[in-house]
Amino acid sequence: QVQLVESGGGLVQAGGSLRLSCAASDSTFSSYTMGWFRQAPLKERELVASISWSSSTTYYAVSVKGRFTISRDNARNTVYLQMNSLKPEDTAVYYCAAKHIYTEGDFGHWGQGTQVTVSS
Repeated sequence: QVQLVESGGGLVQAGGSLRLSCAASDSTFSSYTMGWFRQAPLKERELVASISWSSSTTYYAVSVKGRFTISRDNARNTVYLQMNSLKPEDTAVYYCAAKHIYTEGDFGHWGQGTQVTVSS
């Protein structure tokens, strides 16, 4: 089972940038679609961005499109989320998630989460 470890969260002022990283333990990392989710207090978890195994297909939530960029490095078993022009409403715990492209229909592997706080 793939294990995921996020890093890169922190406190940043509005308008600033952060880059989140998620390192996967599985050497078959390229067999997984990867996603970044977030959950703010009293809100449901939402999918922020996802990327296919080959990086050919990406998805972004409307709220982050044009500000966030998801990417992956299969040689390093790592997925990234570059977050620019951050807003206070981006404050949340961000989770990395994975789903196997052949055997899973939904994201079934999760990291522990990393806190992102954007001050106004």
